[in-house]
Amino acid sequence: MSSYQAIVSAPGFAIGIQCSDDEITDLTYLEARAELAPKSPLAKETVRQLRAYLKDPAFEFGLPLAPAGTHFQRKVWDQIASIPAGQTRSYGEVAEAIRSGPRAVGNACGANPYPLVVPCHRVVAANQGLGGFARQRSGFLLDIKRWLLAHEGV
Repeated sequence: MSSYQAIVSAPGFAIGIQCSDDEITDLTYLEARAELAPKSPLAKETVRQLRAYLKDPAFEFGLPLAPAGTHFQRKVWDQIASIPAGQTRSYGEVAEAIRSGPRAVGNACGANPYPLVVPCHRVVAANQGLGGFARQRSGFLLDIKRWLLAHEGV
């Protein structure tokens, strides 16, 4: 298991936070578990912002994210970050906006190190089906995607 600087509990799951003193390096969906008190000021601020989102899905994150991913992945993540809470886009719509293909967009979504902050749960299949989530097609992570979309009123 990775060394988390904090763990936040959410309904039916938890979020592990990894960060340096200056930047978030990873957010990970975890099976439900006990919270871990923040070990640094940035972890404390991240916990505060995650709790604010869990209380109000319209909350907008303002966290320093460590540079990650390829140029293409960052392009996908930037497009996804512009999807407002309570709305979705299909993999095809995101792909069209950046002149790519839906499968490549799905792969970039699966590689997203900052779920919630970069809201890949707002990207769905063309038929408004869930599609995948974090490289999974069923199970625990899709349950989280369902909860997040319902939380946002989708």
